[in-house]
Amino acid sequence: MNPVTTQKRHVRVWSLPLVCCALVLSACGNGEQAPSPETVLNRGTGDEPESLDVHKSRSTEAGDVQRDLGEGLTGYSPQGEIVAAAAERWEISPDGIEYTFELRPDARWSNGDLLTAADFVFSFRRLVDPATAAFYIQSAGDIENAAAIIGGEMPPAALGAEAVGPHLLKIRLGKPVPYFLGLLTHPSMFPVHRPSIEAHGRDYARPGNLVTNGAFRLVAWEVGSYIEIERNQFYWNDRATAVDRVRHHVTSEPIAELNRYRAAELHTTRTIPPESFAQMKAERSDEVRVSPALGVYYYGFNLTKPPFAGNRKLREALSMAVDRETLVEKITGRGEPPAYGWVPDGTANYDPCRFSYADLSAAERTKKAQQLYREAGFGPDNPLEVELRYNTSDTHQRIALAVQSMWRDVLGVELTLINEEFQVLLENVEQKEITELFRLSWNGDYNDAHTFLSNLESDNPSNMTGYASDVFDSMMERAAGQRDPVFRKGFLEEAECIMLDDHPLIPIYFFVNRSMVSPRVRGWGDNVLNYHYSRHLSLAADE
Repeated sequence: MNPVTTQKRHVRVWSLPLVCCALVLSACGNGEQAPSPETVLNRGTGDEPESLDVHKSRSTEAGDVQRDLGEGLTGYSPQGEIVAAAAERWEISPDGIEYTFELRPDARWSNGDLLTAADFVFSFRRLVDPATAAFYIQSAGDIENAAAIIGGEMPPAALGAEAVGPHLLKIRLGKPVPYFLGLLTHPSMFPVHRPSIEAHGRDYARPGNLVTNGAFRLVAWEVGSYIEIERNQFYWNDRATAVDRVRHHVTSEPIAELNRYRAAELHTTRTIPPESFAQMKAERSDEVRVSPALGVYYYGFNLTKPPFAGNRKLREALSMAVDRETLVEKITGRGEPPAYGWVPDGTANYDPCRFSYADLSAAERTKKAQQLYREAGFGPDNPLEVELRYNTSDTHQRIALAVQSMWRDVLGVELTLINEEFQVLLENVEQKEITELFRLSWNGDYNDAHTFLSNLESDNPSNMTGYASDVFDSMMERAAGQRDPVFRKGFLEEAECIMLDDHPLIPIYFFVNRSMVSPRVRGWGDNVLNYHYSRHLSLAADE
């Protein structure tokens, strides 16, 4: 095994040429030019973000807005390549433990304050502080002493992050982490503005209070309608930002979002409703953007309570009785692969595991599922009565109705469907009190199997099911201790196989990225993470 050599990377910053709006000549006799009209980008963003505090949010919708407002030490290009962001260069020690970042000297907050290494130190400490109760607390979990801090054994000040100069930041890890530069792109690892937090407390992340370091700043949040941001004149690369203002429109219903797009009220959509996909491909093929994605749609079991706690056979029976092929062909219909594992195909340096029944015929699965259902203690005289919670969406409802029918026909399950607003669903799932079955999805935060598998570790706040397996945790720990990528890959793959055999959840299908993008939009790049920073985008003049 060759040691990691010290690396000093002078990474070229990704930027797009500024697309200027046409200047309109003044009709006045003085011959002066009128100012350029303001460029406004309108984006569909899906459900309402629960918060714009990077340490209080968890949804992909929040992350999309936060990546416009803030910036980590590293970021992504439109094609999904890691590039320098708030840090202009870095060095990695030969053992892969210590990272030294040199911040851009011209990096500033949206109020004009200088961005310093101490700001990152404060933010990382706030993230791992148990009092913050951050959903993504594990983003910093690999930094030295983070585990002890999270466990309440050490103070946040013991975290292995140090400002050794105004623009020089040292981060020491507990072990080598091959995906660490990718982790730093996540909003939870963005800096937060300490004076604003101290001044406003719980109201810190609201318009007028929120100070950020990204290409845009928050100016308005009309709940249920839109979040409006405007160009941050203090951003270090403001000259490359082509749009003046962005509105992230709340578009919980995909069909309503598409109708707004067709009426030219939106330049991009978050998704394309299944029932309209074929029509859009036929009518506007150049505007339909579809690409592989790192995401999985799943049903989760609450493993802390009956009927699913301690009843593996029941969980497996329900999983086997889901006809995934029918769901992706008849309901989603946009090229989504059925999911017989947890980690999607296309994940870097990884061969995903699959359920043992994945290659059985439909008849064989039905027979086996019925056998397991009986062995689990259920049957015609004692049918399983259970509730499934899902958030408001026509697609979620159609999938739930189809699964309800499959389980009734194959097993005799009496499934009650409960439709909740997204924030209510999240709260109920996290509390694990009244929830039995729930619908959620997981989108990779970086291109590595760890982003999927780690959220099933027993001590991870992202673990929505309450799954706890010493064997799985041990395998993940062994993978984390490996510097050899081949051995690490093997341990991760074994961990996934162990978890799938326990059936803590039901993967249903893997996502594809699918959006409508106006012909006016320039700079859109398809990538597996589905990240599209507004600062990379521009608008051509109306044709």
